[in-house]
Formats: sequence, structure tokens, C-alpha cells
Amino acid sequence: MTEYAAGVASKLNIREQQVATVLALLNEGATIPFIARYRKDKTGALDEVQIQAIQDEAKFQKEYSERKAFIEKTITEQGKMTETLQAKLDAAATVAELEDIYLPYKPKRKTKAQTARENGLEPLATMVLEQGNIQPLTEAAAFINENVKSAEDALQGARDIIAEIVNEDAQVRAKMRKLFEDTATVQSKVLSDKETEGVKYKDYYDFSEPVSKIPSHRMLAIMRGFMEGVLRMSIAPTEEDALAMTERLYVKSGNEAGEQVKKAVKDAYRRLLQPSLESEFRMALKTKADEEAINVFAENLRQLLLSSPLGSKRILALDPGYRTGCKVVCLDDKGTLKKTDLIYIHEPGRLMSAEQTIRSLVQQYDIQTFAIGDGTAGRETEQFIKKLNLGLPIFLVNEDGASIYSASEIARQEFPDQDVTVRGAVSIGRRLMDPLAELVKLDPKSIGVGQYQHDVNQVRLKERLDQTVVSCVNAVGVNLNTASKHLLSYVSGIGPSIAENIVNYRAEIGGFESRKQLLKVPRLGNKAFEQCAGFLRVKEGENPLDASAVHPEAYEVVAKMAADLGVEIKTLVGNDTLVNSINVKNYTTETVGEHTIRDILNELKKPGLDPRSEAQQFEFANIYSIEDVHVGMVVPGVVTNLTRFGAFVDIGVKQDGLVHVSEISHTYITDPNEALKLNQHVTVKVLEVDTARKRIALSIKQTQDAPARKERGGGQSRRDFNKPKEKDLSGMGMNDALSLLKKKFGK
Repeated sequence: MTEYAAGVASKLNIREQQVATVLALLNEGATIPFIARYRKDKTGALDEVQIQAIQDEAKFQKEYSERKAFIEKTITEQGKMTETLQAKLDAAATVAELEDIYLPYKPKRKTKAQTARENGLEPLATMVLEQGNIQPLTEAAAFINENVKSAEDALQGARDIIAEIVNEDAQVRAKMRKLFEDTATVQSKVLSDKETEGVKYKDYYDFSEPVSKIPSHRMLAIMRGFMEGVLRMSIAPTEEDALAMTERLYVKSGNEAGEQVKKAVKDAYRRLLQPSLESEFRMALKTKADEEAINVFAENLRQLLLSSPLGSKRILALDPGYRTGCKVVCLDDKGTLKKTDLIYIHEPGRLMSAEQTIRSLVQQYDIQTFAIGDGTAGRETEQFIKKLNLGLPIFLVNEDGASIYSASEIARQEFPDQDVTVRGAVSIGRRLMDPLAELVKLDPKSIGVGQYQHDVNQVRLKERLDQTVVSCVNAVGVNLNTASKHLLSYVSGIGPSIAENIVNYRAEIGGFESRKQLLKVPRLGNKAFEQCAGFLRVKEGENPLDASAVHPEAYEVVAKMAADLGVEIKTLVGNDTLVNSINVKNYTTETVGEHTIRDILNELKKPGLDPRSEAQQFEFANIYSIEDVHVGMVVPGVVTNLTRFGAFVDIGVKQDGLVHVSEISHTYITDPNEALKLNQHVTVKVLEVDTARKRIALSIKQTQDAPARKERGGGQSRRDFNKPKEKDLSGMGMNDALSLLKKKFGK
């Protein structure tokens, strides 16, 4: 891949040497987290996002190069390659340009034009296309034969040939593509018999929006309605503009021959050009929408995986239920299941027994906190525990995907003797203890933070989500002696089979005492050790550096630092005064640069520090169902999902409310991520409650004071002066904002 370094560097505006280094490391089997963390001196401190972009762009350029080579080979084998054609191919900057040039030479199914040529009508087509002073119908009579029954049939065949010439003209296609980009609209209409069945797509029954402005969530909604057979969809500019543009290139005369060419141009557009470009743009818009939706999902997943952990605590976890009761489990501070039970808190006759059970378990297992699933009966269970006045913190835990985990092969392997309800309760407790370690056991799509995740490219979605999980796991680091094989499998350089070998070897030796013992794990060779060692932690092992993010390859550097200071390594670790006294330049060499030394010093100050903040307790208002929610209420909430159009907030009832993007901040934002994070605690005001459709509209900004505005020219702030429409939108209530958007962009 290094041969693409120059092109990638130019496209991404990164120095070619940096790109070449990254591609070389990737070719050698290095992972992105490893390169970003431990090869900063070589790459110039490129981060994971930049390295991923280099990898993706190199892959694209490789595919482009291979396609170009195939096209050149195909045309050459046809004996049609010329210097001019080769120059056009060399100048093509995109795959679309390559395909336009290749189109006339591309093997295709039999077309109307091919049939016309076989019937000897190409000379007539050439004659008509020249648009001389001829009588086309008279000239066409000379071409009547066994397969061409009349002069009109001959003219039709000639027009078919001209239409194909127009369609395969690279200049026409380039101009038409630009016209689509600039002026085409996405239009959808409901099919005549689908109004009732497809009511959820009502906003798109008569819809139109420019391709240049349509957001991803609307495009994906229309595509879903189209695929489900509810909507008819089209993408096209105004036909008059498209025909006028093409006629300027081909219609050179107002005579009868010119009229025939004009007919052929219209046929070319309606039958060939418009459907072809509509298909191309539909795919391009879908790909763009997919990528944006995948980006939203990946960012939400990153935030969820990096959610604040409670840490090693003894937890009593409850999976709430009404008729079937609440499953109760007790976990020790390592997440090991110690006890299971079942209580019924919704049956008055069994309430006292439930209270006695909880009090007894808390005392017997020295419980430090409660974890309660936030699904059905979650709030009622929370109230039951609060009334016991046990003085312990209570956490409502997002249980999305817990039922999927409990029925999975992973759960069966972990708890072969327990039923799904017990497994689900254990998962709830462990999520509170360490969200990352527990959530990696799930398919990310089941976690509930996506936007149209079932409509997007599933291969690309899995690829991106896997990258996100890998990035998060390695950013946090993994305890080698407690991590599950599922968590270990995401560590740089390991994978599922080596992860299983690590767990088996750990059981065999009773736990790792040092990182170097990893080299005794079957199939874990030097390369895998290089990639994974820095991300694995051995707490209280032989070498204090094994509990840090300092890579074993740098241990000698730390040993020299300690020796120069006249102390042992264990004395240096965590001692800010000693670490701050170290001169970076004294330890930089040709192989160990300044970036590496600074990373080592930062790690020595706070070895093995978890980058995540500790979980904070949260209290909902005294509301339990949508019937308790009223317009004007101001209540606390937790951000549960972020999309491009707004944020979903849990306020303690069964339905999350929506804070439209225009109701998040007093300042203008286009993406909720600019102002909010997943699991953030917020205060919201209730704007609207639709009990029938179970929808709640909320506002964050209406609970906050608007920032003071600096006056400029008649009282208009600088931001308002530059962006008056943005001011209007962000300052409105949700209904007004939506009305304005509908007027401007359609439903």
C-alpha cells in the first residue's frame, strides 16, 4: 500500500513521509491503536482518526487503481485504445469519470442501438446526426430491408443509435451529473393503495427536497418507505433544463434532421441518462446517508463504552418484573455471582417477604450499592428499594440488549446452570461496575444508540463499530488477570483465539505475575506481544511498570531514569516531584523520540489511570408514566441517544422524550454532539405531550438563561448579523422551528 502514499498525502493534506510510515506499519501488521500510542515518533504523533483516514483512503486509491487497470486492459484487448483515450483515462480523477469514459467500450446486454446497427442503420444515424439539409424520411426509405419494415422504422433505429451516442458521451454525462448535483430534487409520493398501511411515512407522501440539502435521516426514511413498497421515489432535475443542456451540445440545426436529433436527445434523457444518473445518485445519497448514520452510531457507541464505571463494588442487582417477579443477584467486587433469589414487590401479600429478603442479602454479602434495570417496572422497583432506607446508593442501569446477552452463547458459556433471567440481572450489575467490559459481549446494534442502523450498509456498519470497540478497549486498558476472553479479544494484536488461549493459560498458572509471561501463551508470538503488551495491565505484579501503559520496549529507558535519580523504579512510579525533575532531552535517542519520552513521563505520574470518570448517582423526578408528564414541567433527565436531528432524554417514564436540535442550545448548532454527550445529566422543560402517540417534546435551552448579546448595528449581535436565519431558528420553540423548516424544505 505504500505506493499510494503520495496520492493519500495529497488528498488528506498530511506529509507524504507520515503517510508512508503509517502504511508501512500497517503492512507490517501493526494495529491502529498501537501505531497511535506507541509509534508517535515515527508518525509525527498522528492520532487514531488520522491513521484510520490514511488506511481508508489508501484502500480507496487501491480500488481506483485496480479498476483503472482493468478498464485499460479491456479497451486494449478490444483493439480500441488510442493515445487520446489513454490521456482521458489518466486525467480521470474519480471512479465516475473512469466509468463514463469506459461506457462505450463496456460489454453490455443487447441494446436497441446494437439491433439498429446490425440492421445496417448506422449510416442513416450518421447522416441525421450531421443535420445537413436532408429529408430524413426520404433518406430512410433506402434502408428498408427484411428487418426494417418501413422508413419510419428506419428513422426510429437511427434515433436509437443517436440516443446511445448521447448517453455514452462523457462530456454529456459530466455536465448532466453537475446539473443533478446543483438542481436535482429527491421526490417521493405515496402509492395509491398504501395511504393507510404506510401511515408512518405520512410526512413523505408528497415530498420534495434538493439532493444538496437532504439530511441523512430523511434520505434513509424515504429509502425505507421505497423498499417497503409504500413510496414511489425519483431523483431528477427539471426535465426542461436537462434537455436544454443536452440539446445545446447536439442539436445544431432547426431543420428536419435537427428535429430528429432533438427527439433522440429526449429519448436518450428519459430512457437512458435520467434512469442511469438517478440510480447513481440514489446510491451516492444512500452511501452518504449510511456513512453519516454510521458516524452517529459509532460516536454514540464510543461514548456509551466509555461511560463512567462504578468500579469494584459489591453489588445487588435487580432485573425488575411485574407478574414474573424481580430477579435478584448478588455480585462480589470482581463481578462473580454469589447468590440469586426472586422477589415479588407488586403483590401486597408477598411484599414483607421481599423486604426481608433484600435486607438479609445486603447484610449477608455486605452489599455496597444497588443496580436496577431501567426497563419495565424499573422505577417502581427503585421506589421499593428507597423505602427500605438502607442508606446505600441506587443506580438505574440502561438494560438495552441485556435480554439478548442473556440468551446468547456467551452467556450460556459463562452461566451454563442459570436461566436467562439470572444472566440478565448479572449483566445489569456488571454494566454498572464496568460498562465497557460488559457491553463488548453484545452486538453493538442491540445496545440501542443507533440511527436507522438496520437500513445502512451492514458490512460497513460492522467494520466501523468493531473499530470503535477496539479503540475504546485499548484507550482504557485491560486487566490481564480479570478480563473475559471477549474483552481480551479486542485488545490490539490478540483476537478471539489468542484471547481464549490467554484465559486458559491464566487458569492453568493461577494468574499472571508479569507481562513477559504472555510470551508463554500458545500462539502469542513476538509480534502479537509487541502489539498487545502496552494495553494489558498486571496489577501488583513483579514489575510496577506492568500496571501502567508504559510499553515493555521502554522499560530500559525508565530503569535509566530511576538509576540517574538514585531511586528504584517503584519509588519513581507515581512520584510527581521526581518525574517533573526529569529532563526529556536527556533520554531522547535516534530510536526513542521526544513524543515517547513525554508519554512515559505522563504515565509515570498516574500509572494505569482509567481515563473514565467515576459513575455518579442520579435521581429522577417523582413521575413514573407519560400520564404524569405535563407541559411546562421542568425535570431532570439523562441523555440516552443522539441523532442528527436531536437528543433523546430519559426523564423516568417509559418513553424517552425528544429534544429537537433547535431546543438544545441558545447558540446555533447543527449537531447535538456539539453540546451534549451520551449519559449526560440534563434539566429539561416539557413542551408537548402526545399521549396517544407516546411522544414527549422537551427543551434544554428553555431551562437556561440566554447569554447576553453584544450589540452591533441596531441591536443585532455579530452572530445574528451574519446568520439571521440561524438566529430565527434557534430562538423559536420546537413547533415554530419545525414549521419554518417545513416551509423552507418541505415536510
